[in-house]
Amino acid sequence: MNKTEIRTENAPSPAGPYSQGIVAGDYIFVAGQRPVDPKTGYIPEDIQGQTRQVIKNIEAILAEHGATLADVVRAGAYLSDLANFNAMNEVYCQMFPKPYPARTCIGTSLRGILVEIDVIAYKPQNK
Repeated sequence: MNKTEIRTENAPSPAGPYSQGIVAGDYIFVAGQRPVDPKTGYIPEDIQGQTRQVIKNIEAILAEHGATLADVVRAGAYLSDLANFNAMNEVYCQMFPKPYPARTCIGTSLRGILVEIDVIAYKPQNK
């Protein structure tokens, strides 16, 4: 199976040796996105603003391969404080269409941010 890198200036550049996204067959794997505005470098201070920016970054990467949030089948959400779950979830539910992707939410140590989200999307090539 071939792997194709997805790269866009409409999402933050990787901060290490990884790709923004990879296409493998009919699947798109998007690396965990941070809440950084790719044009300005701005990071919102609150969890809702950060969640919104993370999902915009995911949208931009998916769009490079003609996919949308509606194509996402699985998401992983990582929170620096699980007390922020409800506020993150509110924005998540506004931005992802139903049926919502299968999701895992984990509390973890994040470097200077409140939320990070990665996704897997299914986009048949003949679509």
